[in-house]
Amino acid sequence: MGNLHLPPKQGLYDPAFEHDACGVGFVCDIAGSKSNTIIRQGLEVLRRLSHRGATGADPKTGDGAGILIQMPHDFFVAACRENKISLPAVGSYGTGLVFLPQNKTERKFCMDAILKIAGAQGQNILGWRDVPVNVSVIGATARSTMPHIAQVFIGSTLKDSLDFERRLYVIRKLAEKLIRNSKLEQKASFYITNLSSRTLTYKGLLMPEQLEEFFPDLQDTRLSSALCLVHSRYSTNTFPTWDLAQPFRYLAHNGEINTLRGNINWMRAREGLLESKLFGEDLKEILPVIVPGGSDSAAIDNLFELLVLSGRPMAQAMMMLIPSAWQQDNMMDEKLKDFYRYHACLMEPWDGPAAIAFTDGAKIGAVLDRNGLRPARYLVTKNGLAVMASEVGILDIPPDQIKVSGRLEPGKMLFIDTQEGRIIDDAEIKNGISCQRDYGGWLKKNMLELKPSVLNHAQKIIDAPGLLKAFGYTREDLKFIIKPMAENAQEPVGSMGNDTPLALLSKKPQLLYNYFKQLFAQVTNPAIDPIREELVMSLDSYLGPEKNLLAETPLHCRRLWLKKPVLTEAMFQRLGSIKKNGFRSKTISVLFEADKPGAFVLSLERICAEAKAAIEAGYNFIILSDRGVNVKFAELPSLLAVAGVHHYLLRCALRTQASIILETAEAREVHHFALLFGYGADCVYPYLAYEAVRSLARD
Repeated sequence: MGNLHLPPKQGLYDPAFEHDACGVGFVCDIAGSKSNTIIRQGLEVLRRLSHRGATGADPKTGDGAGILIQMPHDFFVAACRENKISLPAVGSYGTGLVFLPQNKTERKFCMDAILKIAGAQGQNILGWRDVPVNVSVIGATARSTMPHIAQVFIGSTLKDSLDFERRLYVIRKLAEKLIRNSKLEQKASFYITNLSSRTLTYKGLLMPEQLEEFFPDLQDTRLSSALCLVHSRYSTNTFPTWDLAQPFRYLAHNGEINTLRGNINWMRAREGLLESKLFGEDLKEILPVIVPGGSDSAAIDNLFELLVLSGRPMAQAMMMLIPSAWQQDNMMDEKLKDFYRYHACLMEPWDGPAAIAFTDGAKIGAVLDRNGLRPARYLVTKNGLAVMASEVGILDIPPDQIKVSGRLEPGKMLFIDTQEGRIIDDAEIKNGISCQRDYGGWLKKNMLELKPSVLNHAQKIIDAPGLLKAFGYTREDLKFIIKPMAENAQEPVGSMGNDTPLALLSKKPQLLYNYFKQLFAQVTNPAIDPIREELVMSLDSYLGPEKNLLAETPLHCRRLWLKKPVLTEAMFQRLGSIKKNGFRSKTISVLFEADKPGAFVLSLERICAEAKAAIEAGYNFIILSDRGVNVKFAELPSLLAVAGVHHYLLRCALRTQASIILETAEAREVHHFALLFGYGADCVYPYLAYEAVRSLARD
């Protein structure tokens, strides 16, 4: 992708060395005073972030740009009058831009679907408005994929505004699901930017400077808002499309969620437990929570939206998703640590370099990931204007008008409440949230810690040399991998290139692990040293059944906590025999008869069925073991066994009810453990690797 805003190569400067990423920012009148000036300033911020966006071969087609503002009621009253639509008072109707198929028949199908679903939810469609657009300003690529853009107005029959927001959310999710499962040829064109009584989003496959020209609405001086959230997209992980432009319904994001696949899978696993009095039976109908095919930013927005509409304050929801580095912080208040530990039992962090701005239309904030790997600068003026963006210089503000300026620190939150008319300090907001419940008391009563302990009796390894051969250990494994790790307590590294053929192309037998390579965004993924960066790194693991993500009870933290997921022999013995808090373990063999035709596949099916039956019988620790390998019985590859059981239980909506512990002779490299944890193992006991160390010590 090229960028027309970069200077040409000159002297020591080369544009090839530029490292761009998305641009995100907001402008907010702290007192909540609405004006057209805020929107003008927001659009100016967006234009100045254009260098953070991207273009393809078509220089007039951008990766996406958008703006989120408060509901411009006065403007819509006038605009709807022209369309013979009568609007009720502000807050009594919801609206949003809808991307529709260009095919008129399919477009009518989508509009009728929204009408029918809204009626079934007890709400009234007030009318539709074709949104004015200026197609001449966009590139050929954007024009070729451009949807028909209309605006729907839905009248409320509810008294509470938040209840209405939930109803609009259900209408949108049901419409998305219906169209996604339909046989329409142009169903990919269907997308609802947002459906709300509080906020409105204009966005598309545009360059930042095109947004205002493409949507003439944004040029109307009757448009007013007290806050304005903008985003210029540099498409890192997904191909740029109209619907993936940001802002989304609640947030805009600069960065990458490196843990995305695991986050989505775990959220899918938790859906079977979701319950909410606020949503009732509708909750089961709107699943999945995370819409398939979206970007990492769209996925985190989907979950953030559900958490907020389910009753959690915005700041708390964001603290759950992107927690501070709390485990090693000795200066952090214990109540806040208890909050983070409790919520670690509910869900894992959405981790990666990230700067996120978020709003519900009344409150607006920004948060930085715990490593601080994305820039976020802010300033507050003496007349009550707050500005946050990916960098400085996005508005021309005289220095004598600046009251406060600074950068967002790792794990910290900037939070503004326009209803209270003030900036709420990071410490104040986190202190308030951490004191909502007696998280510390709940943890003391319900959480158990699995500590390293004295070995009761060592399990005997019969014929260690034979097992080392059976599991493919080589002299190189012992000399260059296991021995340095045992001696120096660190992963061995080398400076020479690896000329080993790819496993896929090799004619020699290969371990299953060798077929896997790193799958990360390669743009801005820095190498992190877990020793030097220990303040922001953690290997804490929590075992045991999970509860409903949308609730908070003491039983949510009835988990077994261990500081490292690689078990010693003593820890494994204790884990297998623990009976407290209702914990029970079931051992399942991953062996199969080596000379029996079809036994390999049948064994995998048996393991999955046994795991499901064990969970249904009340077991919450599933131990997959490859002990007992001999001439007659071979083992399934550990990675295959773990991944097979993990995904089978995901499909059965049972994965959150048990932890998978692997007792294996196979794993001995860091890469092996990373893959096992990535594909579903909660902890691993590598018994033969320990025996190999003992053998080396004896020799």
